[in-house]
Amino acid sequence: MADKPKVMLIITQDTKGEEARFIRAELESAGCEVVHLDPSVRRTVGGAEISPEQIAEAGGSTIEEVRALGHEGKCQAAMVAGAIPLAIKAVAEDGIAGVLAVGGSMGTGLAGAVMQQLPYGLPKLIVSTMASGFTAPYVGLKDIAMMNAVTDIAGINSISREVYRNAAHAVAGMAKGYEPTTKSDKPLILIGTLGTTEAGTRQIREQLEALGCEVMVFHTSGAGGPTMDSIAAERDVAAVLDLSWTEMVDQLFNGLAAGGPDRGKAALRRGIPVIFAPGNIDFIIGGPIDQARETYPGKRYHVHNPALTAVRTDIGDLKTIAEHIAGLVAEAKGPVKLFVPLQGFSSHDSPTGHLHDPSLPPPFAEHLRKVVPEGTDVQVLPHHFNDPEFAGAIVAATRGLIGI
Repeated sequence: MADKPKVMLIITQDTKGEEARFIRAELESAGCEVVHLDPSVRRTVGGAEISPEQIAEAGGSTIEEVRALGHEGKCQAAMVAGAIPLAIKAVAEDGIAGVLAVGGSMGTGLAGAVMQQLPYGLPKLIVSTMASGFTAPYVGLKDIAMMNAVTDIAGINSISREVYRNAAHAVAGMAKGYEPTTKSDKPLILIGTLGTTEAGTRQIREQLEALGCEVMVFHTSGAGGPTMDSIAAERDVAAVLDLSWTEMVDQLFNGLAAGGPDRGKAALRRGIPVIFAPGNIDFIIGGPIDQARETYPGKRYHVHNPALTAVRTDIGDLKTIAEHIAGLVAEAKGPVKLFVPLQGFSSHDSPTGHLHDPSLPPPFAEHLRKVVPEGTDVQVLPHHFNDPEFAGAIVAATRGLIGI
């Protein structure tokens, strides 16, 4: 890496020129070379390494055409369309080692859209007036940090000066230590889990790591599974072990951890080998107990904490889940195996758990076998999900699928 790491600064000069100059000076004083991507629409100030004109052109317009749109949302969409490929090119070709953005709702939206297209591991920080509120649209599934601007981004004051300085030096420090990830020669395995199945998935992870695999584990509480899917869509993945279906269950039954309608599809569509096991299908994640009782009347409940209640699924729910998985398997372009534990689906569904019902796994397994496409490999085992024997069976099947 060069002595001076390059940091991309994303900030509009037409409305935030003073802040842009201050932050640039701080980055340079910290030993960084600045590549300023300026998505200004109102006017061009000049001095940015990537100008508004270049951004508009990369998006298929001229800056005059963008300005003529006369609608802030349409203008932003045009500048996002140009900023993304320019940022990707700069990272790939110019050795960008960190990205710092500053903005209100519009600037944060543009910066988030850009950063979500950049590699995992590349330092990314947004100083934003939106950082103390709902940040999911800006962070998405990437490793983006957000810092609360505290005051509006309207000049330099005794608070904002420190916020901007801290942000600049934080990114400078990360950029100096940044090393782009090199491709691993180890087979990459992706696994989904929750705390209630962690005992089983930990055994699987440790055994696969001992066999020379790189294993990434994702917490399937709403964002983890979609993140796993996004990596399966982008990277060279040897196999996906989709062992926690919480986000699919909650998608079906309006739980709090719904993963969206495409949860679980990416690996299947790419032909990546997939192993399914019904971890955590014994419960829906509901809200506080009073709310859970109202939303899911007549069920069994376990208060996980004041904000979350595990709501026991019944046989009708489990059949719906089986039919959903059958629909996913029908889309598979590669090998798929399913494993069903007859002694319980999570630590809640165990003799020491709070929602145990040993009568339910057998009819679930029977219905799953009926509805999956003909020829699908479904193995029903006389174990609990967290038992060593169940983990061992999944590891053996993984070895067979990827040839290790």
